[in-house]
Amino acid sequence: MGEFSLNQRYTSSGEPELGVGIVTEVSKGKVRITFPVSEEVRLYSIESAPLLRTIFKPGHTIVDQQGQAMLIEDVRLEDGLYVYFGNDRELGEDELGDVSTSHTVDDRLFAGDVDTPELFALRRETLDHNYQRRISPVHGFVGGKIDLIPHQLYIAHEVSSRFAPRVLLSDQVGLGKTIEACLILHRLLVTGRISRVLILVPESLIHQWFVEVLRRFNLWFNIFDEERCRSLEKGAPEGNPFLDDQLVICSIEFLAGSQKRTRQAISANWDMLVVDEAHHLEWSVDEVSPEYSIVELLSQVANGLLLLTATPEQLGVESHFARLRLLDPNRYNNYDDFINESDGTKDIAAIVEKLSTGKALKAGETRLLEDIFSKERIALLANSDELTRHNLIEDLLDQHGPGRVLFRNTRLAMSGFPKRIAQLIPLQEEEGQSLWIERLSKEFSYDMEHSSEPKPAQEFWFDEDPRVTWLVGKMQELQDAKILLICSTKEKVLALEAALSDFPELTASVFHEDLTLVQRDRNAAWFAESEGAQLLICSEIGSEGRNFQFAHHLVLFDMPFHPELLEQRIGRLDRIGQKEDITIHIPYLLGSPQELLIRWFHEGLDAFNTNLEGGNIISKLFSKRLLTISKIASAEAAKSELEVLISETAAYQKELKKNLAEGRDKLLEMNSFRPKVAEKLIEQIQEEDNDPTLETYLTKVFRYFDIEMEDLAARTYLLHPASYSAEVFPSIPKEGVQVTFDRKRALSREDVSFLTWDHPMANGAIDKMLSSTLGTASCGLIRGTGKPGLLLELIFVLETAGKQSIDIDRFLADTPLRIVVDHTGKEVTENFTVAMLNKSVVPGSIDPLLDNEVFVDTLLPNMISSATDIAEKLGEKEIEAGLERMKRTLDHEINRLTALQKKNRDIRESEIQTALEERSALSALIKKARLRLDAVQLIRME
Repeated sequence: MGEFSLNQRYTSSGEPELGVGIVTEVSKGKVRITFPVSEEVRLYSIESAPLLRTIFKPGHTIVDQQGQAMLIEDVRLEDGLYVYFGNDRELGEDELGDVSTSHTVDDRLFAGDVDTPELFALRRETLDHNYQRRISPVHGFVGGKIDLIPHQLYIAHEVSSRFAPRVLLSDQVGLGKTIEACLILHRLLVTGRISRVLILVPESLIHQWFVEVLRRFNLWFNIFDEERCRSLEKGAPEGNPFLDDQLVICSIEFLAGSQKRTRQAISANWDMLVVDEAHHLEWSVDEVSPEYSIVELLSQVANGLLLLTATPEQLGVESHFARLRLLDPNRYNNYDDFINESDGTKDIAAIVEKLSTGKALKAGETRLLEDIFSKERIALLANSDELTRHNLIEDLLDQHGPGRVLFRNTRLAMSGFPKRIAQLIPLQEEEGQSLWIERLSKEFSYDMEHSSEPKPAQEFWFDEDPRVTWLVGKMQELQDAKILLICSTKEKVLALEAALSDFPELTASVFHEDLTLVQRDRNAAWFAESEGAQLLICSEIGSEGRNFQFAHHLVLFDMPFHPELLEQRIGRLDRIGQKEDITIHIPYLLGSPQELLIRWFHEGLDAFNTNLEGGNIISKLFSKRLLTISKIASAEAAKSELEVLISETAAYQKELKKNLAEGRDKLLEMNSFRPKVAEKLIEQIQEEDNDPTLETYLTKVFRYFDIEMEDLAARTYLLHPASYSAEVFPSIPKEGVQVTFDRKRALSREDVSFLTWDHPMANGAIDKMLSSTLGTASCGLIRGTGKPGLLLELIFVLETAGKQSIDIDRFLADTPLRIVVDHTGKEVTENFTVAMLNKSVVPGSIDPLLDNEVFVDTLLPNMISSATDIAEKLGEKEIEAGLERMKRTLDHEINRLTALQKKNRDIRESEIQTALEERSALSALIKKARLRLDAVQLIRME
């Protein structure tokens, strides 16, 4: 691409619907293009700008800024700008008025520059697939490499359907809050509702989030820290590094440590802010932590906000209020008012529960419903009509549930969890017991101190360690069963691997932070294979972001000190969707410090057998005492102190569980999961999963671009490029990539990509076809018709140049309009179906026709003109239908929100205002939709 100059004309290969754009600014490696027709502005990197220079040729008609037309006779390039000559005048590129490039396609036909009918058919098919994927009701949901868990999909659907959603996701541990947040982000990004996202997490969770969004949703977030910011500032000292990337992950500690970086992040204008572990943001009426203040400032500039926490209100009303005021400071602006509010929801919750289970209502409950609605409506319940009852439940939850700002699902309300079977294995050495206690005491101190100095692998004595001896025996006993072992550091992982190498009959793989992402994937994949490694030895990183649900045995080789970290380890196997009970093996040496920790977890918290909540508070209350006890020299004194600590911990845990059970907000739980909505979503996703259309389509595209597809298994392939193709599909590395169209297989293999219509590879195939001229002009022949003649097949696209924050595809996606006319200009589309032409048309020469002046000057232009008139009428009908769909949907939602606001204070005024503004913008965009001729095929019949 040459140098950019002001007033040059370009079109976007990725967004042709924007029309012809004008260069309005060139600076610092960026070029700004203004698109007058669509009233859009785009800023591109000069090195990778998806732009095509617009050059008009002799024979084209252009207009100046006063609308005066000129037929071009000659074109010259002067100082980077084109000058057009005709009608005894000249018109510079900088003087052009409203121009388009709609003539480009038929120019190819007139010039005899045609492709094969097969390539035209592929383009036609691409246009149709592009339209169908955009209007799919599960667009943005099918692409996640996830199990289809109903409550997760319901929450993602509900939240992503809102205008500028601001919610608190507070499902219990193991129910998938991170998946819910990623689903919401993915759908909003794929549909164009958002483009700039900041994920703010504790330092320890950065890698987990990076892996989750990349491996499961193909979203590449950039990790920002001080080193990256400084590097970006070297190239642009006056710039804001947070504007360099659209998708950013950084730690709350990083921002809290730098006022400069905080100011830059706040001024970067985010569409969506995601904050994980939000309960760690400390706030009280009297004191606000720096971390909370930063999130509060960011939440004020971000349109959308997702807060994630598993800590319920019962663990601190004040902190719960603090999170709610981040979501809606106008609604939650006074803590005393919040405390004194009476929600009055217990009676409603009881009614909803009875309606859901078909139980009879009491007289008082019936009167309450009649007061809320009407006697006539409640009288209909006597008919036991399921739809009537369902609609009544929905309205009650809408009006009285807190689901506008808060979602919480609990394990008690869910099914599908396995049992935990804890096996504590006390070990004792007949000889050298005191020596081993000394060694394990050193190991315990090393683990607790989190020393920055790595402990050499040879200092762990694992060749003789009684835990390793037990592990070898257990592997031999379990034989083919998959075993996940987690320990605290990579040094232990390497030492264990070395110790097990003495037993060649045992197969083990390793997983730690010093491995590359590719190597981790390969090792995890080997573990997942039925004939692969029996044991996977993980450092603590294995407890983050990975799903090993195909394994049912977990070995806790050492013990993390923090209860939440222990729950995270067990959570690799104990998750919703796990099909079998899991056995947790805990080997330890009698008399060692590890025994104290294990006893505290087991007897004080019952943490191995049951899901543990409130781990952070428990750690603050008891961990220091436990650490102090572990350092007591006298075994008897330590044991006595431990008994007291276990007793106090158990009492606190019992009271905590009681408070959680009594404090369950059943109305909130009902509002957080509506099964019928989820069932429909899952049916639609499974229908797309099982549809072979994508596999068939990509096979054609890959074949054309010389991408080899090697069969590996059912619907599973190894893709690898040949010759120049690596540049065509940069997502396919030279060494190849494994892909599957089967969700089940994708979930069982970390190293296999799951191809769906949401996947970047599918999007790339469509973009590659539509941003090029491939298949835009074709000439074919149908033999043996007995009726010589001509047909012209044209594909128009009705396009809307929507703003990036508006999901216009819901109402009027880029719509292909196929028209077939004969040589008289009469429409014969229904007589010549796509299937019929694909089967009958063979390549034919256009040269004899182009030698005919009547054909070139009269016949072909008249056929194109007739088809254009037909397409314009069809386009008008599509625009009317799109406006009707939009008004019907948004008017209903606006009226619903307005009515609900009178009864539910969690309906934000800004949400209604956003809906009104979006309706106005959508109406204008749909009305401005215009036709573009995308492809044309001339067919001779003989």
